[in-house]
Amino acid sequence: MAKENKKMEPNKKPKFSAYWIYAIIIVGFLALNFMGGSGWNSAPKTTTSNFQEFLRNGEVDKVVILNRRDAKVYLTQEAKSLEKHQSKKNKSLLPSTANEPDYQFEFGDLQNFENQIAKIKSEKGLETQVIYDTENNFWGEILITLLPFALIIGVWIFIMRRMSGGASGGAGGQIFNIGKSKAKLFDQNTDVKVSFKNVAGLEGAKEEVEEIVDFLKNPDKYTSLGGKIPKGALLVGPPGTGKTLLAKAVAGEAKVPFFSLSGSDFVEMFVGVGASRVRDLFKQAKEKSPAIIFIDEIDAIGRARGKSNFSGSNDERENTLNQLLTEMDGFGTNTNVIVIAATNRADVLDKALMRAGRFDRQIYVDLPDVRERKEIFEVHLKPLTKLEEELDTEFLAKQTPGFSGADIANVCNEAALIAARKGKAAVGKQDFLDAVDRIVGGLEKKNKIITPDEKRAIAFHEAGHATVSWMLEHAAPLVKVTIVPRGQSLGAAWYLPEERLIVRPNQMLDEMCATLGGRAAEKVIFNEISTGALSDLEKVTKQARAMVTIYGLNDKVGNLTYYDSSGQSEYNFTKPYSEQTSELIDKEISNIIEEQYQRAIELLENNKDKLTELAEVLLEKEVIFKDNLEKIFGKRPFNNKEEVITEPS
Repeated sequence: MAKENKKMEPNKKPKFSAYWIYAIIIVGFLALNFMGGSGWNSAPKTTTSNFQEFLRNGEVDKVVILNRRDAKVYLTQEAKSLEKHQSKKNKSLLPSTANEPDYQFEFGDLQNFENQIAKIKSEKGLETQVIYDTENNFWGEILITLLPFALIIGVWIFIMRRMSGGASGGAGGQIFNIGKSKAKLFDQNTDVKVSFKNVAGLEGAKEEVEEIVDFLKNPDKYTSLGGKIPKGALLVGPPGTGKTLLAKAVAGEAKVPFFSLSGSDFVEMFVGVGASRVRDLFKQAKEKSPAIIFIDEIDAIGRARGKSNFSGSNDERENTLNQLLTEMDGFGTNTNVIVIAATNRADVLDKALMRAGRFDRQIYVDLPDVRERKEIFEVHLKPLTKLEEELDTEFLAKQTPGFSGADIANVCNEAALIAARKGKAAVGKQDFLDAVDRIVGGLEKKNKIITPDEKRAIAFHEAGHATVSWMLEHAAPLVKVTIVPRGQSLGAAWYLPEERLIVRPNQMLDEMCATLGGRAAEKVIFNEISTGALSDLEKVTKQARAMVTIYGLNDKVGNLTYYDSSGQSEYNFTKPYSEQTSELIDKEISNIIEEQYQRAIELLENNKDKLTELAEVLLEKEVIFKDNLEKIFGKRPFNNKEEVITEPS
């Protein structure tokens, strides 16, 4: 077994680094410099006074003055045998040879040194030779000459590597390849585990995308009838609805090269890089055609031209967009290259990008309905291996209106975390309901300091919402009311709204009246109002403004809308209506809100005893459900088309 394991182990030899070459060269230069200066076999050091003593004793055979600075002393044969010189010789690094001096030292002024030698020689009658010599450190001079150039080259290499993001070696890590595309390639050799089976719901979007994949797999099926391959498909929808997931499924299903990148990958600090990367991207795709290019968040480069460029200068983003327009449908042709893009801001995209011939298809990926949410829950429940019981996915789907696919995935994950936090061995139904509350309202803050008067005001406020919504036909049915603080709210009421495709004025007015029920309850019970209705006022103001200025549901303003679906009104500094109309709009918005406020007060005045009873129950239990309201108010007198789900006791 040991031999087999050795064979299976990958080759883990250390990679050779170019920095070792640089280190060896530097060490070699230093070594040659020392060797050139005779640094390894240097003679013992002495002083000028000792040298003069040796000279007076007749122990010096000759003196070599080197480079007019150093003196090398050679002793006579008789002096070398003396004990004092033998002890000095043993301290040298290497044994001396015939050509090596016995001593060496540095002297000061050359003229003074020569005079001292001449004086001693004349006094003692000596014939000591004085020889002048020069010595050049060849390798040291080369090192000093090349060092500035080496430093400049080293600094240049360092700067280039920093500008290229710190990468080394590869083609993508060099400054000269900055104009190359950053797209990731997925093909048949890449293990992409996402397929169309993993995409729950989105039946219409999947059908169109599957047709594009099928066209690339079987082009003859369509071209035999004279059809042409579509140039592009644009996935449009709110965040979290599965646009990128759908693209991942295309990468997993398609047996053709799939290039994936984000719109921000084209943006760079250098001029012309975005357009260069677009050209390189389509060049690679054409070389591997048939191929698919996926650009996520295309609004990063696809915004309408000339709208945000107030300075009038050249805009790099516009150059990138122009190149993209040319590549998708310009003078040249890109055979069998399909572009799939995703965005949640289709209203700001350039019209030239949206026309047929570039993005032939616009696929709207909407928020899932109750049936699609059930399918999404079934997908995300599979990784949760430990469940207390078989969960009713239809129940969970009805409890999550308006949730996107990403929100549902977050609910499933949060439910598992809540169950683990409680120390449970499996995830149960209540954990999912707590997860929905956690995501919608925020984390519970039971330790928040609230005075009794504030708690009573909060209880009547939330009871007012519950009472008014119970009395109105078109208000959303109540699920739960709580006065436990969550997130930034001090209390909350959960409703189960009916999923409508169109909304009528009486439905909007009932919802506004229920929203104002909290402030109306404070007015009825305490005869004063508080700041606790801020979010309610914000909601009803937006609804009333939409009725008057967007949907044309006001009689006095008439069948007019000031909504611009193209998004170009964002760049205008003037209102699309006159000052007189502006005053009328403000007046009508105020009238709508005040009428519903008075309507809520009237409802609560007529049911003041039941409102008080409900608030007292809420103060006692802190959380109440639909069953508690039925005990106080009786059955709701309206027949709802959609069944209202009650909270389990």
